[in-house]
Amino acid sequence: MCAEKAKEFGSVITRLIQSQNITRKEAKAVFSEILRNEPSPMNQGAFLAALAAKGETAEEIAGSWEAIYELDTVKVNPETELPLVDNSGTGMDSFKTFNISTAASIIAAANGIRMAKHGSRAITSYCGTIDILEELGVDVECHPEIVKKSIEKAGIGIFNGMSPQVHPQALGRILAQISFGTVLNIAASLANPALPQYGVRGVYAKEMLEPVARVMKEIGYKKALVVHGVTEDGTLGMDEASNLGETFIAELKEDGSILKYSFTPEDLGIKRGRKEEIASLNNLKEETIRMLALLNGKDWGARSDIVCLNAALIVYLMNQVSTIREGFEKAQEIIAAGKAMEKLRDWVAAQNHNPEKGLARLEKLTRKALAG
Repeated sequence: MCAEKAKEFGSVITRLIQSQNITRKEAKAVFSEILRNEPSPMNQGAFLAALAAKGETAEEIAGSWEAIYELDTVKVNPETELPLVDNSGTGMDSFKTFNISTAASIIAAANGIRMAKHGSRAITSYCGTIDILEELGVDVECHPEIVKKSIEKAGIGIFNGMSPQVHPQALGRILAQISFGTVLNIAASLANPALPQYGVRGVYAKEMLEPVARVMKEIGYKKALVVHGVTEDGTLGMDEASNLGETFIAELKEDGSILKYSFTPEDLGIKRGRKEEIASLNNLKEETIRMLALLNGKDWGARSDIVCLNAALIVYLMNQVSTIREGFEKAQEIIAAGKAMEKLRDWVAAQNHNPEKGLARLEKLTRKALAG
């Protein structure tokens, strides 16, 4: 990067440090330079840190997303009769739960919803979506065409946001070099190769609900639920719907309006859990075994409740039920009938270079989960 451009890049960082917002066009331009690896590593990190410290606006997120999607995202178009749905969190939340969105997505897929997920390895947590799916036997390093076929055949697939096969230019490089939450937690997670038009997105702060809903509208989502839950006393937040305390939602409706509301576990007839029941174990192998116990119907406590609650949001979004409470009950029925585990097996078989090896791994872990 020439001295003049470096100076311009530095001036943007200075504005962010001074709590000034930048436009969508400026965000796209700056992030395009980062993707091309033009600024120095120090300036790249300074930009991401300054933007995170200031707090991202909807325009800044949209501009960053636009750069990532246009310059560094492989485009995939699964052939399905039903619309595609994504479900993920942003990370950066103050209360670290176990991997809820993965289990919720499997349950939703078992109810016929076409899930096109886009996730990454752990950055601000100990167990990311890609980490736990790899442990379960899903081929997370496969070519996007295999993911496409998995969505078409099994009704669910995941694009690895840190894979050069999915984001060939730079995204994996950037994500691998940072260990704090940035605009990438939102913008990059939205850069889904299949570009779903429906989604449930967990965010790390209540203040991000409406901005992220507006970003999703801006980039082409038809309907979405943006979610933030809190613990019993409201002091800690999670990028999931909560069975500990209140859940806040910004719902992007088909007419383009955004409806904001909240609910408590009691509103849905759900027993309140305790933090220690749903907190991350910080151990990938243990988390995997406990997820399999849950999906096999061997855990009907607080962990199952929060998974079913978050699966309920997906089936509610897609009009398969008329209320979130009905969606919660539907999710419980899917687990009890063995459909969630059946769907996970379908997924491992479909998204794999070596289905036999993946299924053998899954069955070995399942036996451990059932014996525990």
